[in-house]
Amino acid sequence: MTILVTGATGSVGRHVVDGLLARGEQVRATTRDPGQANLPGAADVRQADINDPDTFLPALEGVAKLYLFPHFARLEYFLGKVKEAGVRRIVTLSSSSTVQRLRTNKEAGDEHLRVEQAVEDTGLEWTHLRPGMFAGNTAEWAESIKLEGLAYGAYPQAAMAPIHERDIAEVGIAALLEDGHVYARYSLTGPETHTRVELVRIIGEVLGRELKFREQTPAEAVAFCRTLGYPDDVITMIEGYRAEASRRPDEVTDTVERVLGRPALSYRQWVQDHADWFQ
Repeated sequence: MTILVTGATGSVGRHVVDGLLARGEQVRATTRDPGQANLPGAADVRQADINDPDTFLPALEGVAKLYLFPHFARLEYFLGKVKEAGVRRIVTLSSSSTVQRLRTNKEAGDEHLRVEQAVEDTGLEWTHLRPGMFAGNTAEWAESIKLEGLAYGAYPQAAMAPIHERDIAEVGIAALLEDGHVYARYSLTGPETHTRVELVRIIGEVLGRELKFREQTPAEAVAFCRTLGYPDDVITMIEGYRAEASRRPDEVTDTVERVLGRPALSYRQWVQDHADWFQ
């Protein structure tokens, strides 16, 4: 049985590829540039571009299950080809904005709901992963922490429950391989909430450095995100989420523990795993 992982070089997709291979599964992974992908040699890596769904058609041959990165051009057309190819199960990377769209970012929530509905309309087996804040979003502080010992941003008291991307992937792998997760919509968070100031403190404790959070106005934070190359729609989603979390802290879910039978990985663990990014 071959499992196709789209968005295989993404922060979750890489963990999906690694985890499936570790379980002895046959993995086919797609990326725009296989030569630069740095994916495991055991994976069958194919060139494909989400902006051109026809490039995926050769990769669909013999595929039984699909991990779906959601940002596809002509998504309904692609999903039609997925069904024609004989794929029987899809695990969708969605987001918590689907249930928080009226409080954070309606446009992002509506788009992810549209993706989920398109998957459901195929009539295939499906599971939707709805993570909140990725722990990896704090990588935006890496350069300023290395150079200045500072983390910049608005909403210092925004209280969020960052999830380790490996946990998102592990829940997705369970949904791909096990039958007990079909037609589930999984809200995924880390094990506890932290304000943005506390996140910086945790980074400092792991690094053994005293770090500080320097507050920006919302407009300054948007400009800062643009210097990092974030698209405007992503900035709107992220900053809207942070603004809402400053008024209403994230609600921690136990989904990761229920699905995996172990506690969700902490933000501190994520920093330990990526300490080299900050030093």
